[in-house]
Amino acid sequence: MRPTRSTPRTLTGLLAVLAALLGLAVTGAFTPAAAQAAVQTAAEPSGAQATGLHISNGRLVEGNGNDFVMRGVNHAHTWYTGETQSWADVKALGANTIRVVLSNGHRWTRNSAADVTAVIERCKANRLICVLEVHDTTGYGEESAAATLDQAADYWIGLKDVLAGQENYVIVNIGNEPWGNTDPAGWTAPTTAAVKKLRAAGLEHTIMVDAPNWGQDWQGVMRANARTVYDADPTGNLIFSIHMYSVFDTAQEITDYLNAFVTAKLPLLIGEFGGPADQWGDPDEDTMMAEAERLGLGYLAWSWSGNTDPILDLATDFDPARLSSWGQRIFHGANGIAQTSKEATIFGGGGPADTQPPTAPGTPTASAVTATSVTLTWPAATDNVGVTGYDVVRVASGSETAAAASTTTSATVTGLTANTAYTFAVYAKDAAGNRSTRSATVNVTTGSTPAGSCAVGYRVTGDWPGGFQGEIVLRNTGTAALSGWRLGFSFTDGQTISNMWGGTPTQTAGGSVTVTPASYTSTIAAGGSVTLGFIAAKGATNTAPTAFTLNGSACTVS
Repeated sequence: MRPTRSTPRTLTGLLAVLAALLGLAVTGAFTPAAAQAAVQTAAEPSGAQATGLHISNGRLVEGNGNDFVMRGVNHAHTWYTGETQSWADVKALGANTIRVVLSNGHRWTRNSAADVTAVIERCKANRLICVLEVHDTTGYGEESAAATLDQAADYWIGLKDVLAGQENYVIVNIGNEPWGNTDPAGWTAPTTAAVKKLRAAGLEHTIMVDAPNWGQDWQGVMRANARTVYDADPTGNLIFSIHMYSVFDTAQEITDYLNAFVTAKLPLLIGEFGGPADQWGDPDEDTMMAEAERLGLGYLAWSWSGNTDPILDLATDFDPARLSSWGQRIFHGANGIAQTSKEATIFGGGGPADTQPPTAPGTPTASAVTATSVTLTWPAATDNVGVTGYDVVRVASGSETAAAASTTTSATVTGLTANTAYTFAVYAKDAAGNRSTRSATVNVTTGSTPAGSCAVGYRVTGDWPGGFQGEIVLRNTGTAALSGWRLGFSFTDGQTISNMWGGTPTQTAGGSVTVTPASYTSTIAAGGSVTLGFIAAKGATNTAPTAFTLNGSACTVS
């Protein structure tokens, strides 16, 4: 759920300056490049495997092993307790999942076992996978303080008899957007403890875990610590939920965050997102849907009904014929629910008798190879029912990572590194979730990063004894886009960068600095720019760099 709040980056900058003033390491700042390094490649858990919905190789699958990609909406059912038609309406519009709010303005304990049983049965009757969640961990509600995840875990344990046997149908979302705007660094330990407590009590369901900071993780806490929490689950049956609102205001930030989890084989879905274009500074939600489809990730839109951005034209009217503009986009957009949702096979989706996988696609060929991307094309696979899509994977040292997804026999892989060798292969899949054997591989070496015209603006945005915060605006003044750039400059007064966002710095003892981009700043359009921020130590003087180079060519300094 999206509350009113201050701008995250402003908060992040203030936190960074405060940390520097106190002499502390800046570990909580929103630094995607650093957080990417903190997310390590996944290993399959050694514990017992769940028998219903469960995680396998970083993906949510059903008990039969078929992929299940959640496509659906959030519904604040207990805000409108007399309303029961919405499940059928959501299903009729094509969704396969509904996330049901079990509290608002009061503790969820007022929802009895009978209430929760009725919700589960309504989900099953309408062939919808049911995500159950409690809202009061945000800090809202009539109680004097926000509930803790430990208290939420106790509530779920109290429903153990209700939840027993529902592992194929129910996902347990421990608590919505825990702690709101406070104590984001305290997310890891309480979340880990709650997961362990649920498993010790015998719950085998897929557990969903929300990020801190109103679910948006604007300080990268969940991104940096997801591995620790995931490894704490002995069943490995845990999925992370990111709420994509105003923190994610560029397409690159969206793809950077989602790809960090996919690359590490850490399960993730977009648990909340949505609303009218440009409200709250949002990016285009169509990009979120397209990226989720490309990567095979689930998404659940906010909200069928509720406090803001309703999918229905009137929040309390419940007339599915009156979709808002957001409702039209989420259900009927190019990558909307109606186009991408597949019913769970436990309800008959994809044909329960269809167990035959497609044939392997033909050997892919590479074209349009640049410093950071390549287009792959392959001969089509065949299937007894019909091929619905293809997954492109990167192969290295006997392991695979997702690289792209396509509904055609071609895909463009982006975010690559210049002058680097890659190996790619392709899988085909059908509507039932059956996956082919892997195609033969193709080897590709990316090109060199081109030189280009550039202009650089440098300024100090904060200053304190012994340190400062700086900003570099890098502009592409050429006529072609730049990808995989390299920025060079030198400090002359012994300044030392300790933390940077937007890029990764390498600094020599003599003060020479080389910056390479984060994934979300790697491409600069012709006439476009990217902004880098950093924290650095300094001595008595702080002379600004006077010369900058981009890919070895001198830039204009403004």
